Amino acid sequence: MHSSLIGKIDKAKRYAQEPDRVRFSRLEVTFKGEHDDYVVSYTDGTWHCSCAFFAGWNVCSHTMALHRMLTPMIPREAAPGGLAAAAAVGGA
Repeated sequence: MHSSLIGKIDKAKRYAQEPDRVRFSRLEVTFKGEHDDYVVSYTDGTWHCSCAFFAGWNVCSHTMALHRMLTPMIPREAAPGGLAAAAAVGGA
């Protein structure tokens, strides 16, 4: 294997252990829920989900789960549905 490629592989392993290097600005995923598949997106600090609960509350289990999974790659102030204040005091 070429020595420069070996160096890139080693660097990639190190980067993968440092998620604080990454900040999401846009993301769209299909989330397999208990009853259906939902489209969840994050764009410039705003979450959206295609589930019915999100439509009424601007937060849902899908957006909260993704936020937890992606922390610290998504800024704390981008917690779904205004949960940033609760997270700041340890409630979320």
